Amino acid sequence: MCATRDIRDRDDLDVILRRFYTAAFADPLIGPFFTEIAGMDLEAHLPRITDFWERALLRTAEYRRDAFAPHAALHSARPLTAAHFGRWVQLWHATVDGLHQGPLAERAKAQGERIALALLRRLAGPGAATGGGGGGFIPLAALELRSVA
Repeated sequence: MCATRDIRDRDDLDVILRRFYTAAFADPLIGPFFTEIAGMDLEAHLPRITDFWERALLRTAEYRRDAFAPHAALHSARPLTAAHFGRWVQLWHATVDGLHQGPLAERAKAQGERIALALLRRLAGPGAATGGGGGGFIPLAALELRSVA
């Protein structure tokens, strides 16, 4: 699929999320959080995470779960760092960009950035290092600067 149209509906979100999680599960840095620590079953998780993104982007779904609790549990098992969130953002951007372009696609990427920064701050504290650690990651500090610009 060529990235020629914007995100339109839940079906588009399903494709985005399947492609994203396929990449995330296989990623050597963040994959173990999904596969080993959380033991995530994608087919069971996908309807809930699609509800989350449908609510965030399209405002057409209900999502009443605590999105922070599972991340706090992961962080307790193995600390999540700026490098982990930076890699998540990098994969999220690549996935969205590879499938869609337009205002909702841009909002999806911006929302992903906001979520990553908020989770990092909440898990590691407001003074958490957001440098990203190099290695081709999107430094979360750059996202902080972009958000105030």
